[in-house]
Amino acid sequence: MAKNTLSTKTIVAIGIGTAVFVILGRFASIPSGIPNTTIETTYAFLALMAVVFGPVAGGLIGLIGHALKDAIFYGSPWWSWVVVSGIVGLLIGLATRKVNIQDGEFGVKQIIAFNISQAIVQAVGWFLIAPTLDILIYAEPANKVYVQGIVAGVANIVTVGVLGTILLVAYAKTRTKSGSLEKEETISK
Repeated sequence: MAKNTLSTKTIVAIGIGTAVFVILGRFASIPSGIPNTTIETTYAFLALMAVVFGPVAGGLIGLIGHALKDAIFYGSPWWSWVVVSGIVGLLIGLATRKVNIQDGEFGVKQIIAFNISQAIVQAVGWFLIAPTLDILIYAEPANKVYVQGIVAGVANIVTVGVLGTILLVAYAKTRTKSGSLEKEETISK
């Protein structure tokens, strides 16, 4: 019988990741010039957490972190975008499962695969799902929310492409490359 529980390591990562998401969302966001739309460094961090700890951690960090950030700093969550943050974290984690960053591998091939994956995931999330949910949940005007979604999506794709890649390369360098340690042979006298 397989256990469907999260490891202690993953639970701790979700807690710490959520806190960092909230802090980055508050103090490391840059106004975009479009109302209620900022350039977020949080998604580069979310991508790192999703790649390192997997899709469940990525999804929960995005969902809980965004909901808490909105509730604390704006009074209530904007659920359409909160849901998309969770979806983005989950899908980046799923799409990058073959990236073996724990073994110190994050070369050109993995960087390209990661960036293609994150760009597709974010384009679907921010260009399509978030604006559509804004219309369905909040009856927002379509022209307004699709512009916001496109601006946020492009900003997130670029931010994750640059900062997320830098974070992942740096993280991979802290891991021991698989096969880099050779077993020492004992010499008998």
